[in-house]
Amino acid sequence: MPEATALPTIQPHWQTFLAFDYGEKRTGVAIGTRLLGSANPVGVIQAQGKAQFPLAKRFIDEWQPDALIVGVPFHPDGAEHENTLRARKFGRSLAGRFGLPVIEVDERYSTTEALATGAGAHDVDARSAAIILAQFLRSLE
Repeated sequence: MPEATALPTIQPHWQTFLAFDYGEKRTGVAIGTRLLGSANPVGVIQAQGKAQFPLAKRFIDEWQPDALIVGVPFHPDGAEHENTLRARKFGRSLAGRFGLPVIEVDERYSTTEALATGAGAHDVDARSAAIILAQFLRSLE
């Protein structure tokens, strides 16, 4: 089973969320709002390691989110793997660098769903981030 992580309480005044589908080479980014209950892909960060954060900052500065969503992958049975740990580390780094709350969302099957919706290989990461964010927004209803 996934390890329980203390997540911030979702505040009612948080309206805008920026989501990341973390990958070692590419990280998809999506924006969504509570009011509309929708999420849209906005881009891909093509960088590794610390080079990702100045690019993430551009999205944060542009969209001014109230909180960040990070997709965390698990095996189908809920077990963690190396990418689970990498995504969590990415989320902690975002929180530390930008001072915004970070909410983890189980992202099992988001890439499969993005591919099934016809997203091309180039767009699949951003589309996956939108799927993760839409899942989160539905959980607020």
